[in-house]
Amino acid sequence: QVLLGESGGGSVQAGDSLRLTCVFYGRTFSSYVMSWFRQAPGKERELVATITSGGSTYDADSVKGRFTISRDNAGNTVYLQMNSLKPEDTAVYYCATKHISASTYEYWGEGTQVTVSS
Repeated sequence: QVLLGESGGGSVQAGDSLRLTCVFYGRTFSSYVMSWFRQAPGKERELVATITSGGSTYDADSVKGRFTISRDNAGNTVYLQMNSLKPEDTAVYYCATKHISASTYEYWGEGTQVTVSS
């Protein structure tokens, strides 16, 4: 069983920065792919960024150049640094994980709200 605990959301102005944190509990962190998803009101959940166990990253086009995903394998933690925030980044952000051998995400955090006002 894996548990994920997110923190770091909040209400900010456009152009500000936030850093989201997700702590991983229960299994060998380095064997898991970590991702951040988000879901805005009335919209489908979308993948924001992914980091593999080896540190390779993927960023959605909508956040490329503004958001950075990173992980600390010693601390069982993944981060999402969000810079130059825009109102369209407003959403609930979810941390999710899957084992490196899995095809679908197995575990999800409860989400943290990010609200960006203009």
